[in-house]
Amino acid sequence: MIAAAVAAAPVDAQKKGNAVLWEPVNIESRDTFLGPGGTEWQPDLSKIEFIREEKEGHNKKYRIKDGKGRTWVAKLGREAQPETAAIRLLWALGYKTEINYLVPEITIPGKGTHKNVRLEARPGHIDRLEEWKWRENPFVGTNELEGLKMLMVFMTNWDVLDLQNKVLLDERTGEHHYIVSDMGATFGKLGNNNLPIIYRLGRSTGNPRAYVKGSFVDGLEDDNVEIDVAYKGKNRDLFEGFTVSHGRWLASLLNRLSDKQIRDAFRAARYTPSEIEMFTQGVKKRIDELNGVIRSANVAQQSKMERSKKIS
Repeated sequence: MIAAAVAAAPVDAQKKGNAVLWEPVNIESRDTFLGPGGTEWQPDLSKIEFIREEKEGHNKKYRIKDGKGRTWVAKLGREAQPETAAIRLLWALGYKTEINYLVPEITIPGKGTHKNVRLEARPGHIDRLEEWKWRENPFVGTNELEGLKMLMVFMTNWDVLDLQNKVLLDERTGEHHYIVSDMGATFGKLGNNNLPIIYRLGRSTGNPRAYVKGSFVDGLEDDNVEIDVAYKGKNRDLFEGFTVSHGRWLASLLNRLSDKQIRDAFRAARYTPSEIEMFTQGVKKRIDELNGVIRSANVAQQSKMERSKKIS
């Protein structure tokens, strides 16, 4: 359980100087099938050039160039599909993200032919800088950072580490974009214990059956939001202190997503129709749970105000 006392929301800042984590967008108009790259950045697979193997992370990755001479990092393995969907949902809500696509098949010279590969763009005008820390950044205490933390739980991301975060300098605008660069450990199941080392047991990623069975919010108790995430492993203390105001802010974004946008995010990740429906149900279920606890909090607050008026 993650409990958060009901409190006034902190002053929310969309930008801190030239640092940007989130910005308001027209959520309803966002194409979650094509994602942040749209049609412009769709990879050209007519010609692939192998550059080098990427050594970071646990999944096999290759740096390549496509037929248009654009550079990509190709990620193989089980994290490719869930990451593709996760990026689209974050981007749809207004968070800064990478540009990525899931290609059904790609032949990389000297490295073979691979199916369901995530391609992540490396645009020339984007300079990849240092990692940013969850506990020390320009957005501490803001709705957008707390909302992002909640979304990590919402998507069952069990790999929430500082090293997965990156600051991207957009040389065209001078903005520093604070992003979660690796979202592959999502849409599955969290670990089943809090014991050292073996907290990893039971985890899964890209598992629609596990995701649809999971829950996000448990209820409201003693003016606290009880979020039933059973979050296990490293950094679980990050997921404390979510106020009703934080939840209300996040719900105001999530409620603007259409069923089609949710489905399209998973369709872009090339899940089967039945898997897409399960994932969609899991996302909608979590949104409903968040809405439910906020309604309960509103009722409780109204009752408290009425009691105070009677006493006075």
